[in-house]
Order: sequence, then C-alpha cells, then structure tokens
Amino acid sequence: MCYRPSPPKAASCAKERGKWNTGELVPLFASCLHCYVSCYRGGANPEHQEWHLQAPSLGTTLSIPALSRHSFEHLCFILIYFVHLLTRCVLRDHMQWSKEEEAAARKKVEENSAVRVLLEEQVKYESEASKYWDTFYKIHKNKFFKDRNWLLREFPEILPVGQKTEEKVKELSWNHVKVHAANCFSRMHCPTMPEEKNHYRESSGSSDGQNKAGSDFSNLDSKEHRKGPLKTELFPGSNATFRILEVGCGAGNSVFPILNTLQNAPEFFLYCCDFASGAVELVKSHASYRAAQCCAFVHDVCDDGLPYPFPDGILDVILLVFVLSSIHPDRMQGVVNRLSKLLKPGGMLLFRDYGRYDKTQLRFKRGHCLSENFYVRGDGTRAYFFTKGEVHDMFCKAGLNEKQNLVDRRLQVNRKKKVKMHRVWVQGKFQKPLPFT
Repeated sequence: MCYRPSPPKAASCAKERGKWNTGELVPLFASCLHCYVSCYRGGANPEHQEWHLQAPSLGTTLSIPALSRHSFEHLCFILIYFVHLLTRCVLRDHMQWSKEEEAAARKKVEENSAVRVLLEEQVKYESEASKYWDTFYKIHKNKFFKDRNWLLREFPEILPVGQKTEEKVKELSWNHVKVHAANCFSRMHCPTMPEEKNHYRESSGSSDGQNKAGSDFSNLDSKEHRKGPLKTELFPGSNATFRILEVGCGAGNSVFPILNTLQNAPEFFLYCCDFASGAVELVKSHASYRAAQCCAFVHDVCDDGLPYPFPDGILDVILLVFVLSSIHPDRMQGVVNRLSKLLKPGGMLLFRDYGRYDKTQLRFKRGHCLSENFYVRGDGTRAYFFTKGEVHDMFCKAGLNEKQNLVDRRLQVNRKKKVKMHRVWVQGKFQKPLPFT
C-alpha cells in the first residue's frame, strides 16, 4: 500500500502565490521529490551522493538525495500530483481584459470608494506613516516578503556593463536546460515575477573589509546629518564607479539578490534607505550585508530638506519598486523631482508598482478609501493604484525621458475554487537626459 504524505511545503507555497516559471518545472518537481522521498529513506545507503538544483522562484537551492530502486513507484505518483497542482492554479501573463471585466472592476472600485475615511483619521495615517511600517516590520521581520529574484531579468540596467555580459551567458546556459521542461508544458505560461514585497534570502558570509565611511555614516547623529551634505571625499561609495540607490528597501528583498549577484564587482556600490528604522536594522543585521559594498540608512524621501549621504548627480540607477504607492498622491511629484536630481546624466530610474484595478484594490472593503484610488489597509499602511498615463506624466515632469512604460496584466486562476483574480502592475524605465540631448 502506498503511503501518501501531505503535499510538499515548497510546492504548495509556490502554488498558492502563483509564482511558477515554466522553465523551472524541473527544480520544482525536484522539491516535491525531495519532500516525498525523505519519507522513504529510512534504509537508504548513506554513501549515496546528493545532487543540487537552483530554483530561483523559490529563492533556494534544492539538495536531492540519490534514489533507491524502490522509489520508482513514488516518482510516478509525485509527477501526477505535481501536474495536478499546476492545473489547479495557473497564472497567465499579458492577459487582455474584456469590456465586461473592466466594467465590473470599475464598478467594484466605485462601490469600495463610496465611503471615505474621516479627515482626522487621514491626517493620522499621514503623520504616523513611519510608525505603521515600523510596527509592520517588528511583527513580520523579514518573513513576510520573498526576495525579488526577478529584478535582474526585468531590469538588467541594475548590472554594470561588464556584469551584464557575464549574466547573459549564465542565462543562456540555464535557458538551454529550461527549454526541455518548457516544451513538456508548453500551454502553461507561469511568470516568476512576484507581486510587491516580495522573499527568502540567499546568504553569503559578511565581508571582513568594512567601508570606514559607511560605518561612520551609520553612527551619525540625526542633527548632524541635517546640517548638510557630507564632504565629497567622505561619502560612502566614493571610490565606486557604478552606484545604485534603492528607495524603500524594507527588509532587503531587493538588496540581497543584488548584493549576492554583484559581490565580485568592486566597482559597484549599493545605497538603500527606508523611513522605517526597524526595516533598516533588519538589513544591517543580515548575514549578507557588507558595508564595503552597501550603505543602509534611515531616510524619509518626502522630506526635501533631509540630505542624502552622497552628493547629487552621482547615481547610475534608482530602484523604486512598490514604494511610491505608499506615499500620499499629493507628495509623489515632489519625491520624483528630488530623486531625479540624484541621477547622473544617462542614469536610469526603474519603477514598478500597483496598477489600476489590481485585485488588491478590488478587495478593499468600504470605509478604507482615503481618496481616489488611494486606500489604507487594516494595519495602517497605504496603497495607491496607478495608470500608465499618471506614471508617464509624473516622471516626465521631473525631466526624465521615458524608455519603457507598460501595464503588466496577469490572470490568476484557481480552478478548484473557480475563482479568477486579475493582477495589474505598471512598470517603467526613465532616463535622465545627457547634456547634449
């Protein structure tokens, strides 16, 4: 009699979040295999060697024990079960909405925004915004969101020029393996891009070489920080030739995928900030944090008078991913204007955030609407839902040239529950003009 243990945890989590990549079916299947075979390994030969697979969607490396000859029947069951999971929850990309679906979404938004939050409550959510996010990170720490391992695929601008070539070779090599699995499931198109705040981190040892300027800055008194920008020769990352700033770094779900990818690129330096001090502490206490390549600091991007720990006009890339939506709409333009000054000519601002009629917007109940398309969650954090036109106007008014601006629509289908959920994100790339353009 074949014993059937509970569904594999890794595969179940991936299914529920709808983040499978067609090309990663083999590693995902391997994770199922690992969970099931471990139930039958009691008498396995300890000398069997293990083999390893990378599963970027899960943010982990899978170690799979060698199989005994008694495991074949279980392999068959696992394969059937895994395909069954895939058919229960599918995420299809680049879906076009019908007129009926768009009308239904518009009606839902009209209903949930009919009752607005009282003005005095809105003032509280604005003035205590950092407090609500601090509480969020104290409760969830770094366990709530997954690492954004999709960043480098969507935004190759994050990589220095030489590193882009190296990563492209790796990608082509991995794609050669993925194509075999993709052919087997050619009718399923499952993206790897998670929603917002997205997951678990790769770890690497802390660097022994500490950047003195970075350490000195982290200990600066806030009053001294407000006196003005630091001297050029003292700022963290002054020796770097390729600099990135992530605004709203949270617990480091973008920071550590970037650091781990560029750990052998001495010309690279990453700045990351958040106005929740608890989030910055999570980043700085992480095993992969290296002051020689990274400077994490507390900063409120809405405060125009608060200087950054580096001069204006030196950044190659600014990363603004699921951050602007948490800021009051009246303050967004000022934030973008200030960030544009930090870019060097030719520098890129990379943007991704909630789109209008995303399922998150449609799920809000009456009484959570602050203003048009701007809502407050139960924990006091807020979210705005953008249109492509709004994004274009905002960044172009800041003097940036639009290089990409698209609406990314996904359809998540739970066939067991017969539920369709539309995900909508807006993604853009905006460049600071060169002097001669």
